[in-house]
Amino acid sequence: MPVPARDLGRRAFLARMGVLGAAAAIPALAAPSAAASPSALSPLVGLLRPVLAELSRDTIRGLVVMVCPGPDAYSRAQGTPRDEPGALEARGDDFMIASLDGFVPFPDQLATPLAAALSTAVDDIGLPLPPGLLPPLFPPVWTLDQVLQELLENDETLPLSLVVALLLNVVATQVNPLALNGPFLSPFARLSLEEKCRAFELLEGPDADLVALLDAGLPEPLRSSISGLLRFLAGALLEFSTFGSYNEWGVYDGAARELTDRPVGWQLSGYQPDGVVDGWDDFIGYYEGRTEVEA
Repeated sequence: MPVPARDLGRRAFLARMGVLGAAAAIPALAAPSAAASPSALSPLVGLLRPVLAELSRDTIRGLVVMVCPGPDAYSRAQGTPRDEPGALEARGDDFMIASLDGFVPFPDQLATPLAAALSTAVDDIGLPLPPGLLPPLFPPVWTLDQVLQELLENDETLPLSLVVALLLNVVATQVNPLALNGPFLSPFARLSLEEKCRAFELLEGPDADLVALLDAGLPEPLRSSISGLLRFLAGALLEFSTFGSYNEWGVYDGAARELTDRPVGWQLSGYQPDGVVDGWDDFIGYYEGRTEVEA
């Protein structure tokens, strides 16, 4: 039976977000029939959550190595491998996910419709899937589409890291449509450093097509504000990535209130080369030889 053109657009858009590549890692998602009823979707939502979490992490890893590359596969993929430790050794990806999901004041009233807009099938921005990719993926894709929609429309605590990941993957495939396929789970992680920078240019620009897509999915009075939000988000993502890669968060034991190892940022900057110093015996007296102060 021929596949409707609109369904092709939906599948192409899901692939652009990286959902199809991530779902391929979970064989159980391929089992349900394309005709699965809404009542049968609930168990699949539970299966899809960890898939989307891995998609988010994979995308965030591709993000943090932009500002602090290291010897990892993500840095090699973007063309900037380095011998010294980088963002992943500093747990910059963990920092970003924890910050986005737990501390950034980004209300669900905005996050949920933004993610829903990203997941909505929009035929005029969909790119055709590479030849040979659609047939083997078609059986599970319809169900994945439904499950993703159910998750986005009903989850009151949608992780902001997922919204960011979906957004980065959409602009990644605008920059390089070939990023639909390759290593890693997410299109953004497959880009070169130059391509990632171009993706951020689309966010900061912002890209008119992207703005039109997202703006249409936002409720009033948030419409027409997406340009400023994208520009702010683009800058904040790079700033947070840098901060998370160079600070002590990755090796700080909050319970003991001490560092468990030398932070990567200290190694890269040469800070405190001899270890933590609580103070120096450098007191040489008071100003102008004073020994007391009158009230």
